[in-house]
Amino acid sequence: MAIITLTTDLGDKDIYQAALKGSIYKLLPTVNIVDITNNVAAFNVQQAAFILKNSFYYFPDNTVHLIGIDTVYNTQTRYLAVRYKNHYFVGADNGIFSLMFNMEPDEVVEINIIQDLKFLHFPLADIFVKAACHLANGGTLAEIGLPVTSVENKMTLQPVIEKNLIKGAVIYIDSFQNVITNVTKEFFNRVQQGRRFVLYFKRNETISQLSWHYNEVPEGEKLCLFGISDHLEIAINKGNASGLLGLNLGDSVIIDFQ
Repeated sequence: MAIITLTTDLGDKDIYQAALKGSIYKLLPTVNIVDITNNVAAFNVQQAAFILKNSFYYFPDNTVHLIGIDTVYNTQTRYLAVRYKNHYFVGADNGIFSLMFNMEPDEVVEINIIQDLKFLHFPLADIFVKAACHLANGGTLAEIGLPVTSVENKMTLQPVIEKNLIKGAVIYIDSFQNVITNVTKEFFNRVQQGRRFVLYFKRNETISQLSWHYNEVPEGEKLCLFGISDHLEIAINKGNASGLLGLNLGDSVIIDFQ
């Protein structure tokens, strides 16, 4: 069965999500629609990119991922369909693809499906749906667009190395209020080289040991680990790390290797 996933900022309270799903089922009644999330903060491309980057590869090959972030009609914004690691992505060229992919996509086209004027304010339910259903039904990228050689580039805040330090930052806070940094496991291991460390963050808090799982420390105690995204997380076992530790998006963390 064909799969189309949704990553959008449409929320759950309005008609928009229903209109999007209904439009998909009209074109492809047998498709399986999977919500990755419809609760991305409005127009937050970086949040959507982090979520989709760390979830799409759990789906089977040839899954189509429809991205509904900042898709309102704009004469300056292209709509793209992309093939990357045997998955398809349909979204606006607003920087999200450069944030999601670690390497160049296999194929990119600018979608040339004619816009239905009655959906001019909501192309997500028109052009995007038509492109996604075409691909989910076995169609090719070449049939819905013209090749492009580059996408809009957006840069993420990267960790930096200074002597025996990694200086990182908070890039995501999940629904459990776990605090996720931009320090990946690969980056950490490359700098650590087996040395002991101390992780410093707000309010002079420190952690000096990596945990394998959240319950490795008593309830209410802080910990750090590499979670499902392979990014370094600061958490409190069964607690609200962001609120209790005062950590917010953009805040700095420092890892000092002994």
